[in-house]
Amino acid sequence: MKRIKTIAAAIAVMVSVGMAAQTYDIDMTKPQSEYNGEKGLDFGTVMVDKKNHSQMIYSVKVPDGNYRVKVTFGSKQYAGSTTVYAESRRLLGSNIETKKKEVKTMEWTIHKRSPEIEGGERVKTKEREKDYLNWDEKLTLTFCGSAPAVSRIEISRDEKAKTLFLCGNSTVVDQEFEPWASWGQMLTYWFDENICVANYAESGERTTSFMASKRLDKALSMAKKGDVFFVEFGHNDEKDKGPGSGAWYNFSHNLKTFIDKIREKECEVVLITPTARRAFKDGELKDTHGDYPTVTRMTAEREKTGLIDLTKMTTDMYLALGEEGSKKVLVHYAAGTYPGQDKELADNTHFNTFGAWEVSKCIVMGLKAMGSDICKNLRPWWADFDAKKPDEWQKYSIPAVEKFEVVKPDGN
Repeated sequence: MKRIKTIAAAIAVMVSVGMAAQTYDIDMTKPQSEYNGEKGLDFGTVMVDKKNHSQMIYSVKVPDGNYRVKVTFGSKQYAGSTTVYAESRRLLGSNIETKKKEVKTMEWTIHKRSPEIEGGERVKTKEREKDYLNWDEKLTLTFCGSAPAVSRIEISRDEKAKTLFLCGNSTVVDQEFEPWASWGQMLTYWFDENICVANYAESGERTTSFMASKRLDKALSMAKKGDVFFVEFGHNDEKDKGPGSGAWYNFSHNLKTFIDKIREKECEVVLITPTARRAFKDGELKDTHGDYPTVTRMTAEREKTGLIDLTKMTTDMYLALGEEGSKKVLVHYAAGTYPGQDKELADNTHFNTFGAWEVSKCIVMGLKAMGSDICKNLRPWWADFDAKKPDEWQKYSIPAVEKFEVVKPDGN
């Protein structure tokens, strides 16, 4: 009995040490050491003052999981205006204004992951993903804006927040680089610290490749009872032309497989029809998805899952904006707009940050239409949205992360 108590005490100490290693309280008014892979600290800009308004990056090495992050904004030296992102450009807070000597605190819960899966398996990431912040050993925060002011960061493990796992393609993924963006990386902005968004989507993915690369397995390994899986596919599945392909057999079968696997974990499922493409001809918007939205709707009805009809809402948005105006929500930019961009960008599938912002509002409205209790955790600044009356793009003013790439994401 004495030996058992000794072992139990040792285990308790190890657990305590492990949890302590996952708790950080960082005084950002003091210079921070550079990240070295062991200590796990990194501060991109040592100090920020009136003469040095720049982007700041802070990283800490932590195991996979959800982390409550509390940030104290403000400076004794200057008035601040701070926008904060997590990992691969997940928007957390924007234009947080503080007067000189004023402080404000905000909290979020952030999902951190790596490719490793319990049991020795591993997510088959694409070559370009290997340098993405979403897949590395660190939890990373990026602060930008006209005068970023951060005085303290507190990080601790969180086991309580409901996690929203996002499964999908380039219209959902946390796009690593400007000017590309997707609704998944904007969804984080609307929910409080009791909701954690875990975006497992990747550009170019189909339902088949998402499962084959073990992305779904990794997400399921991180899920707990009561979490919610959002599933949006179709853009790339519809390009399959081999035997057994198509919406009614292969795609339908794969959606059912997603649902069954997710329900085995006692989690909820929300199926989402694919975002529409901007495909105008003679002033009318063409449907490019064929039967895929219909199959998604029918599967949701048959399997009694949640459903968000994003095809309809994004179609309504394009029609409201018109053939020319709808370019403002997508990656349409003249040559020379971004560093290294020597050619015009004209993409009718992938959103810019403003477009992703608008589509994330469609997702929230879809949840509200479902009567989802997730909406109890919306931030106070949420205002209901009508896709038929989109916002004016000129009024969107959220500072961007200084990371640019003109290469188009996989998929279309």
